[in-house]
Amino acid sequence: MTTSSSERGVSLGMPELPAPAYPDDIRARLEADARELIARYPDSRSALLPLLHLVQAEEGHVTRTGMQFCADMLNLTTAEVTAVATFYTMYRRKPSGDYQVGVCTNTLCAVMGGDAIFEELQEHLGVGNGETTGDGKVTLEHIECNAACDFAPVVMVNWEFFDNQTPASAKRLVDDLRAGRDVEPTRGARLCTFKETARILAGFPDERPGAVEESGSAGPASLVGLRLARGETAPARVVHPRDGGPHEDEPQDRAVHEPSPTEHLSSHDAPHDTSASDPAHPAGPAAEEGE
Repeated sequence: MTTSSSERGVSLGMPELPAPAYPDDIRARLEADARELIARYPDSRSALLPLLHLVQAEEGHVTRTGMQFCADMLNLTTAEVTAVATFYTMYRRKPSGDYQVGVCTNTLCAVMGGDAIFEELQEHLGVGNGETTGDGKVTLEHIECNAACDFAPVVMVNWEFFDNQTPASAKRLVDDLRAGRDVEPTRGARLCTFKETARILAGFPDERPGAVEESGSAGPASLVGLRLARGETAPARVVHPRDGGPHEDEPQDRAVHEPSPTEHLSSHDAPHDTSASDPAHPAGPAAEEGE
């Protein structure tokens, strides 16, 4: 005769307590949202990731109650839901702040100052990695590469970019977040809370003003290679001090070098005058050797 997991728990003196249920009004609202998400997929279990974001949007992290809800809606076991919720780092397993402040400490950001930013923020906020400030506003963590290396070091707040940071600017950023002051990301849509972000990630419309027009924007440094590949010229890059002020010994009226039509920032990125890899090139098909 087989025994259930709860029966085995009782025999070991460790009974499994059922997850507390959502209040009826909250569950009814979540069920309506969940059914909308599930209907988008040919197989209901494919909606597990969006549903985990949905319950995270409700409580700010994925609780036992939330995982039980996902299991009930998708006819899965709680073990199957837990396996997914614990695999992806975007699902929080404990209460966290309104603003998830992630400091990239991967290679390029680290050597450009990311490690120093992370260390100073830990001291400034009085928290360690993955911990939340006492006021519940900020959760600090180090994160892996977010594909913004040309703006290193990068800090992300609820997955919005804050580029070219310094320890001083990062400390001002978290102070503003805790004080409730308006904070504008370097690019992309306006900042929203972690719960609001989770609902957007679940697949519901982003209702922030201008979000569609502003989201997904790339900075000029990211687009240089694309411009060169198209045969366009790129203006010379003028690098200013990270504190935003001028160098004392740098003349501010210096002429900016403008590349000629045949000059490029890198010979490796420069488009070549050949049709070998581009049938649409005006030169026509490349002639075979010996013709």
